[in-house]
Amino acid sequence: MPKIPFAPFGGLLVIAAMAFGQPQPAPASGPPSFEVASIKRSPPLDPAAIAAGKAHVGMSVDQARVDIGSAPLLGLICTAYNVKPDQVAGNPEWLNATINADRFDILAKLPEGANPKQVPEMLQALLAERFKLAVHREKRDMAVYALLVGKGGPKLKDAIPEPMEAAPTEGAAGSKPPAKGEVSFGSGENRVTMKQSAGGMVIHSKETGQMRVTRGENGAFRMEADSMGMEAFAAILSQYLDRPVVDLTELKGRYQVALDLSMDALMAIARKAGMTAAMTGAGNPANPAEAASEPSGGSLFASVQRLGLRLDPRKLPYDFIVIDHVERAPTEN
Repeated sequence: MPKIPFAPFGGLLVIAAMAFGQPQPAPASGPPSFEVASIKRSPPLDPAAIAAGKAHVGMSVDQARVDIGSAPLLGLICTAYNVKPDQVAGNPEWLNATINADRFDILAKLPEGANPKQVPEMLQALLAERFKLAVHREKRDMAVYALLVGKGGPKLKDAIPEPMEAAPTEGAAGSKPPAKGEVSFGSGENRVTMKQSAGGMVIHSKETGQMRVTRGENGAFRMEADSMGMEAFAAILSQYLDRPVVDLTELKGRYQVALDLSMDALMAIARKAGMTAAMTGAGNPANPAEAASEPSGGSLFASVQRLGLRLDPRKLPYDFIVIDHVERAPTEN
């Protein structure tokens, strides 16, 4: 059974969600909604099914339906409003229990003529109807790390072109079945695949191209992506720090990116996910940022600096979705 490194994998789920892009404007007749939708509580996550590529996890969208598997409510809110978890405020404590959270399977039918890129807006309507979700938007000053170009300029190599056959097809009803030993989530542009390789794992997504994850000394990991934009890079960095990372590099291309993750950085994301007990043999520093910035060659800050970039702590106005009301369980189908 392939052993999936949870922390890098957790970061890739955020990247997969970015594939939807910005929600499309609602038509004049009102916000779009699913023609019909079913919501059921998901069974517990099965590591064996995940390793075999048979787990019902992630989101698939074709021309007629949306299939979402094992999604926590906070994840659904983030997808619906195109925000990250740290941009959701006012949420009850139970909504933050990421690993142990209630999870849901959703099967919905798109109305005739609907654009798949309207799915986030349709999720907004579904969450309001079934979970009684009520939110409002606010802009607040928030402590962040600004991702900036270093004084000597960027030291990034251009992305490695991806073979045509490797690129997912937009709106595909179902991407090709997983290869032997491959784990696959979602379909079309949202597809993420993972396969064990010598010394680690190979992950592929639209946002990273091919990414190799290898284990180093003392439980550390190295991630090497063939094709990543700075927004996606900032999203990955955010998973391992105590505050979000905002891309202010003004670099618009796609690049080869390498990132060294110390065990302390992996422990930081494990704490966020509520699963430190699953990662033993490492310290438990009180401040993830201090762990990430320790003066070692494997630190996040050192990895960023080697790319000719830097992380600058500052406060910036940040867009928030504030939860006014939400129910823990949906109304009956």
